[in-house]
Amino acid sequence: MQELSAERRLGDYILKEFLGEGPVTYSWLAEQASVRRDVLLCELRPELLDERDSFIADIRAKAAVDHPLIGSVYEAVSVGEHCFFTSERLPGATLADRINAGAPFKPIRLAHILRRVADANLYLESRNQASTSLDTTDIHIDDQHGLVRLTNLAVAGSREPSNSSDDIHTLGNSLVPLVADGHPGTTRVLTLLAWMRGEGESDISWQDVRTYADQIEQQLAEPAPPSLPTAHVVSKKRRIPLVAWIILAAVVVIGGGGAFLLLNLFNRPTPPPKAGKLPAPVEIPAGSHPTPDGTHENLRQFWIASHETTIGQYAEFLNTLKILEGSNRHHIYDHENQPADKISHEPTGWPEMYAAAKSGGQWQGREMQLDCPVVNVDWWDASAYCEWKHCILPTQEEWFAALRSQMSNPPALLPAAWGPVTANTPDHTPNGLLGMAGSVAEWTRRPAPNPANPMGPRLWVLIGASFLHPQNGALAREWTDDRSLRRPDLGFRVAFDQNPDNN
Repeated sequence: MQELSAERRLGDYILKEFLGEGPVTYSWLAEQASVRRDVLLCELRPELLDERDSFIADIRAKAAVDHPLIGSVYEAVSVGEHCFFTSERLPGATLADRINAGAPFKPIRLAHILRRVADANLYLESRNQASTSLDTTDIHIDDQHGLVRLTNLAVAGSREPSNSSDDIHTLGNSLVPLVADGHPGTTRVLTLLAWMRGEGESDISWQDVRTYADQIEQQLAEPAPPSLPTAHVVSKKRRIPLVAWIILAAVVVIGGGGAFLLLNLFNRPTPPPKAGKLPAPVEIPAGSHPTPDGTHENLRQFWIASHETTIGQYAEFLNTLKILEGSNRHHIYDHENQPADKISHEPTGWPEMYAAAKSGGQWQGREMQLDCPVVNVDWWDASAYCEWKHCILPTQEEWFAALRSQMSNPPALLPAAWGPVTANTPDHTPNGLLGMAGSVAEWTRRPAPNPANPMGPRLWVLIGASFLHPQNGALAREWTDDRSLRRPDLGFRVAFDQNPDNN
């Protein structure tokens, strides 16, 4: 085992605490001196420096992972006899810590954790990304902020089918002590864990885990019907779903897959509450307009939403998909090139985000209302919403033309913080556009070259700064090759070829 020297330092990193050793690395808690932040530092063992190339290949695989539920890699260093990488120090306790402390979760919380873990693994599957084995030490729960994060386990190479099945079996066995007794949903979560262990006719996938965990979470979070007395509501909510899940568990053990048909019996969508009256779209006349790259482009007449799509508006879209799900028509709005493994348009963290917006509460430390922008949506979500709404995403040229329509000096716009879409935002333009310099960054319709690399590939453009990254305000742009990117400061606004008031 390495001895911790009080003065030991690797480049910009001060080693503070030795955490352990593995077959290939030593792990440290370190401080990045230049920015005063704690990181995890994994150093290739000196006797294994001849394996430096494969170690760096694994680091590259980790660094390519870009998902909000998976820890980020910050830097890789290979100089002389030192080869190491640093990564995000994930907050909160691990599930292993909870097991050792004898601190189980209520079923609704554990269902949420399983859904999050499945989301992260579906992302890895979609990239055919190989990963090392997942266990309870790799799943971090930050109870203070309600976050679930996974250690970045990506390694070089293609994903084997056993990557997923082995991890599902492992969690099916190890999570049983985390199911609290005596709460609604206990039987359902235990049944799901049994399926994950293979106690059914066939193994289940991460998509199955996500679907069933989501249904359990929704059933347990479903509000009581206001027309019934409280005592009757509690009785029905505890008796009917519980009986259904007991029957379901029995059928899985006895008869297999036919039981899955019962899962939708209790998924009756309820219309979302109404939000406030929102400002109308803004007309942009046809003609020659400036572009963000300093040229001009002739554009047709169009209308653009004065604000980003809100949580309340997006809830109406999801409610429509719920209704269509019964007739298996909920994919009719999907883009033709949408990845086959993307089966839901629910934003990351939607149950908590939407619940906080309906109640006027907080989510991830921010005050929420139904008129706040929807976030954690990817390009495919925005495209499907537009197909449903009979509108389009604006191109970066259309977005910039709208910004410049009556705004001669875009840098003068002060970026808006997080909040509802109202005229009180500081970055409102003379023609009534809101949140163009702040609020959230926004997806655009088509890829474009990055002026900094004009010979490079055309990438998808995120336009406008955000409350998390206000730099450059209305002139901010990012480029990404990943239309599945989701972030807590990324949303979208829509545009129309015709005046929507006439439709």
